[in-house]
Amino acid sequence: MNQSSKKTKYLVLVTMFCSIEVLLMFTPLGFIPIGPMKATTMHIPVILAGILLGIKGGAITGLVFGISSVVNATINPTILSFVFTPFYSLGEYHGNFMSLVIAIVPRVLLGVLGGLIYSWFKNRDKNMIGGGVTALLCTVLHTAMVLGMIYIFFGPSYAAAQGLDTTQLLMALIGLVFTNGLLEACVATVVIVSLVKVLEPMAQKMGLTHMNIKLNKVER
Repeated sequence: MNQSSKKTKYLVLVTMFCSIEVLLMFTPLGFIPIGPMKATTMHIPVILAGILLGIKGGAITGLVFGISSVVNATINPTILSFVFTPFYSLGEYHGNFMSLVIAIVPRVLLGVLGGLIYSWFKNRDKNMIGGGVTALLCTVLHTAMVLGMIYIFFGPSYAAAQGLDTTQLLMALIGLVFTNGLLEACVATVVIVSLVKVLEPMAQKMGLTHMNIKLNKVER
């Protein structure tokens, strides 16, 4: 199979993962309301893309996740949506450019981390546990990045919108890491372990081994 064919199949798979992200955004499966926050399953295709398609595929899918998060926070807002979109405000609390950073940057990094962490296991022939550990670590790190950036850039506003004192905010966010974050991590681990077992051999048969696609090079 020549490199041009591999490139085409790679781009088709990236498009498929991005399409799944868009589909999740427009269905209740993508963002599940839990109190004033929304738990998400949209991290799962991003991690899976990182595992199967490497850093580039994971980062592109993560970018679509981030943009979808901005759109969802804008058209289906909750009282805390201003931290994810500059196009929504709640009284005196307004989103700004940092809302875009919070919504997009951790999601791109999620795909990058998925590629890097799984690659570490794959290079040591530990694929069997690699998918599960990658899903678990990436989900928890993603939650910690999002909540950490909320604390840094919107701490007082976020606390006030929830009726919390700023001294209570840090513990509240840590609590979310160990509730929402761990719940999302457990779901991601079960789903990704099952899918990697099925999809990775298929990707290998197609010649799309992990992190082995050079989009800027075509065999002559």
